[in-house]
Amino acid sequence: MFGSNKIVLRLDEMLTDAINGTFTESDYNESELSRLESKFRQYLTGKETEAEKIQAERTAIRELVTDISHQTKTPIANISLYTQLLEEISPSGLLPYVQQIRMQTEKLDFLVQALTKISRLESNMIKLQPKAQPVSQLIAQAVQEAKGRAKTKHISIRTKQERDATALYDARWTKEALGNLLDNAVKYSPEGSTVTVFVRVFELFVCIGVLDEGMGIAEEEQAQIFERFYRGKNAADEEGSGVGLYLARMIVRKEHGYMKVANSSEGRGSCFYVYLRRYEG
Repeated sequence: MFGSNKIVLRLDEMLTDAINGTFTESDYNESELSRLESKFRQYLTGKETEAEKIQAERTAIRELVTDISHQTKTPIANISLYTQLLEEISPSGLLPYVQQIRMQTEKLDFLVQALTKISRLESNMIKLQPKAQPVSQLIAQAVQEAKGRAKTKHISIRTKQERDATALYDARWTKEALGNLLDNAVKYSPEGSTVTVFVRVFELFVCIGVLDEGMGIAEEEQAQIFERFYRGKNAADEEGSGVGLYLARMIVRKEHGYMKVANSSEGRGSCFYVYLRRYEG
């Protein structure tokens, strides 16, 4: 009995020291407890080595992403500039090709920027700073930025907000998340349709909904649309990279909120919901 109690007490000490990062193996002898300590030390050493390897890989990825972002910025800007010049001087027969170069350059620029943001968020290089702010302010800014794209397709964006509410969110990054939802709503909706942004206030969350009249999402695809690079079957004919929803959900999760899609059926539009933590001062 005494020996068993001694082993239990030592195991408790070992686990406590391991949690605190202070575990050291006592003088080795041939006892059962000593052999256990030795194996435990081997296990911790292996875990420490693995953790160091993972950290080194993360550091290398961060540096690579930073380099890619920095090194591609100038070439992409130059391609955009020269493409604009070519559009002004190209004969009508060549103009469609020049416009395709511009469109693909814009797509590449968006993809590089989105992947850079995703990598920095995943590796915690960027820390979101949620604070109490009116939701109406967030919606107004995101809608204003989306109106230019909507105007080219004669799509109207309307807002429905019975009362203002205050939520905890990072203004810059949450506007980007909501902007990605509005961008998708405009992109996948037919000309002349309407996109509706509405607000619902719950006990713990403030919900922002983005409702469109577009192609909708098949039920079997709804669990996949938030995955990185995933694009639905109906979206094949539209320009896109499949990272917008992934980035939007990551941003909202970093703020301890969540996103979901509902009321969506193929050919009958979609509704995306963003749930932000409600604040009551």
